[in-house]
Amino acid sequence: MGSGKNSSTAARKARIDEMRRAERARDRRNRILAITASVVVVAGLVVGGVVLVNSQSDDKDSTASGDAKGSGDSGRFTTGKDGVRTWTGKLARTHVTTKVSYPMHPPVGGNHNPVWLNCNGDVYTEPVPEENAVHSLEHGAVWVTYTAKAPKADVDALAAKVKSTPYSMISPYENQDAPLVLSAWGHQVAVKSAKDPEVDKFFQTYVQGDQTPEPGASCTGGVMK
Repeated sequence: MGSGKNSSTAARKARIDEMRRAERARDRRNRILAITASVVVVAGLVVGGVVLVNSQSDDKDSTASGDAKGSGDSGRFTTGKDGVRTWTGKLARTHVTTKVSYPMHPPVGGNHNPVWLNCNGDVYTEPVPEENAVHSLEHGAVWVTYTAKAPKADVDALAAKVKSTPYSMISPYENQDAPLVLSAWGHQVAVKSAKDPEVDKFFQTYVQGDQTPEPGASCTGGVMK
């Protein structure tokens, strides 16, 4: 009897010891998991903080660029076989309320005024604010510009084309290399006359073309110079 009782007690003690060892093992695993989770959370907070700081820094840089009269643009024009110049690089799109110094004339993109220039076939006989005109280009407009050297017949013919074309506008602009220039967002071409085949081609390609950052955005209800 004594031997059986002792054997039963020893077995029970062994089971208790095994249960305690298993419990200690579970405790160790739980501690390891808890520590790992804490490390992951802390790392996530650190990374999130860095991203937030960088994001805030980017926002400040973007705002500063506008305040500093910068266009935010970088890059250069490349000229295709058809004479159309395409801007290769960055064209910023931040809204600013200050004057902007653009790297190209007329500008084909960059930081611009929050209000667009009316471009629903609008004919302007006086120079228009570049910052508003650039916003119109963002909406998919074609901007026709001319200098005092442009023949009046060509200016009149182009004005008539603009009048019959939504998402276009025309205005005088002296600071350009050629008498007659057509501009869209990221694209520009100098034409020899109103009869130049490139005029129709440019309008067909770029009025609400694939280059438009905001297709379908309004060309009315903005600024009318």
